Amino acid sequence: MHPCLPFLLLCLAAALPLASPCANPDVALLLAKVKPALQGQRPNAQLATWNASTPLCLWRGLRWATPDGRPLRCDATSSASAPAERNNLSLASDPALLLVSIRLPAAALAGRLPPDLGAFSALDSVYLAANALSGPVPLELGNAPALSALDLAGNRLSGDLPTSIWNLCDRVTELRLHGNALTGAVPAPAGPNTTCDRLRVLDLGANRFSGGFPTFLTAFRGLQRLDLGGNRMEGPIQEALAGMATQQQLQALNISYNNFSGQLPPAFAGSRFTADSFLGNDPSLCGPPLRQCVSASGLSSRGIAGMVIGLMAGAVVLASVSIGWAQGRWRRDGRIRRRDDAERDEMLESSADDGHDASSSEGKLVVFEGGEHLTLEEVLNATGQVVDKASYCTVYKAKLASGGGSIELRLLREGSCKDAASCAPVVRRIGRARHDNLVPLRAFYQGRRGEKLLVYDYFPRSRTLQELLHGGGEPSAGRPALTWARRHKIALGAARALAYLHAGQGEAHRNVRSSNVVVDDLFVARLAEYAVDRLLVPAAAEAVLAAAKADGYKAPELHSMEKCGARTDVYAFGILLLELLMGRKPSSSSAGGAARAMDLPSVVKVAVLEETALEEVLDAEVVKGLRVSPAEEGLVQALKLAMGCCAPVAAARPSMAEVVRQLEESRPKNLHPRSALYSPTESRSDAGTPTTT
Repeated sequence: MHPCLPFLLLCLAAALPLASPCANPDVALLLAKVKPALQGQRPNAQLATWNASTPLCLWRGLRWATPDGRPLRCDATSSASAPAERNNLSLASDPALLLVSIRLPAAALAGRLPPDLGAFSALDSVYLAANALSGPVPLELGNAPALSALDLAGNRLSGDLPTSIWNLCDRVTELRLHGNALTGAVPAPAGPNTTCDRLRVLDLGANRFSGGFPTFLTAFRGLQRLDLGGNRMEGPIQEALAGMATQQQLQALNISYNNFSGQLPPAFAGSRFTADSFLGNDPSLCGPPLRQCVSASGLSSRGIAGMVIGLMAGAVVLASVSIGWAQGRWRRDGRIRRRDDAERDEMLESSADDGHDASSSEGKLVVFEGGEHLTLEEVLNATGQVVDKASYCTVYKAKLASGGGSIELRLLREGSCKDAASCAPVVRRIGRARHDNLVPLRAFYQGRRGEKLLVYDYFPRSRTLQELLHGGGEPSAGRPALTWARRHKIALGAARALAYLHAGQGEAHRNVRSSNVVVDDLFVARLAEYAVDRLLVPAAAEAVLAAAKADGYKAPELHSMEKCGARTDVYAFGILLLELLMGRKPSSSSAGGAARAMDLPSVVKVAVLEETALEEVLDAEVVKGLRVSPAEEGLVQALKLAMGCCAPVAAARPSMAEVVRQLEESRPKNLHPRSALYSPTESRSDAGTPTTT
């Protein structure tokens, strides 16, 4: 048999004939194995360039080189021969060319990680972050002979991490698996190389790893950045880890939001690491840079924690179900007395026009416009019930004892917040923001022991947009019919709030998603959680980002909450608008039903390529309620606008002011701009009833 025949057969199997009877082995493997695995069930726009009718230089995300290490010159400006190489179709059959790099971050890959990646002889880097790849990390990947950089962060990889991954120790410099669903204990190296001298960055954060701290990591002599945060690890922290810190080897460390316990090694007291590196673990974890460990005769740290929990439970019974829990531990006389204070709260001393405060020995309440009726005593004695829990807070519906109605309270979790001085300017900005489509902050409470409460209006006849769209049930079962007119009103309201924040406040919202859009029974939409992440320590803020990103709302270029800006808000709004138009969940997670959860921009792109009828893309409830064609109703324009907002390149996205303008132009045809559906003074009897122009 001719030695090239097996590779030729692989290419023929992929229905992609090559220009020569003898194919390049790496090309054949890409087409027959890697491409089908990465793209999954549907075609992928990036991988569509991997075909024999496209010059090898134009295959997206790939770099090639000759056996002596010279790169394939694909840049038309680099040399006189480059244009010929860039357009040369015969290169795919050149057996001398070797694949050296795969770079396809945020490319909407929805398949699985192919084991064949370990078969490329010269592949030195794989960057597939921010996709939707699922399944296990193949053990064959650890056998890649040249791999030195592997970034698989932000996918949906699951299962145990194979021990073979440490076979890369001889050469790998960075290994990033952040934000997947990997489980089990982190395995120790099984081979002769247990020091991984070349490894500089190891990021295993935001997975589901369990077990004790992986002690073998302290033997990695070249490690400079280690992230194990956001997992389920437990037990004590080893002295050897602190030794890496004191020797100035380790420059960045994150083991926050696990279940580590006990006393931190004393060496951490003199290290560069702050409390942010250790927050969110077992309450017994103590020692600098965290709180000092408390010793008590005859009691262990767990016993002390148990006593504290018992006292807190008693306070809940004696006070109120919710807010009494936060205050009962420190209430001395059973009652909080309000007294007027002529001095400005020290947190807001530079903001004399923004609000006033009520103070007592129990803390201070700073009130803003619309919250003047609130008193410190009323807020702290309000009887509440838990309505939601987030990674950084518990949300209560609280009833004021004075008959002043109900309020929404967000009790920020201990350890998740910045200090008072850092919070002050953020609270001022949030408290100043006022818009008809924004949930306003009415008051902010800072307790003596650092506890913090955000006080918002409570809307009794409201649901989140997520509940309206995906909560299940027919309209007759309690959910109102979501016609296109009503969905358009919701979208326009949210867009106006964002345009106000971007232009009027000069700041991004930073967490736009359907669960943060509150919709009342008149279909007035109000954005919640404006800039709340700025009150949080970095680890807690990144947890908010990870949750939003997992649900499909974050722009592909976004890797840190600190990088959030107006254009990332625009991307998230585009996803929100697609969610309204299509009635589908924007996440590619299979939770809640794989048929209804997917990457929405990719769905639209595939529908366009396959010339799918518009009615098959839109939510059936939207199509059913149309009185004229989708184009006349403004649906086509709204769909194009949503896709423009979701442009992969941030600079190509419109501003929110432009989004508002286009939405106003694409109103449902039979609605007048001043119809009852869009009036803030509408009555319930005519809500949602179109007015014919």
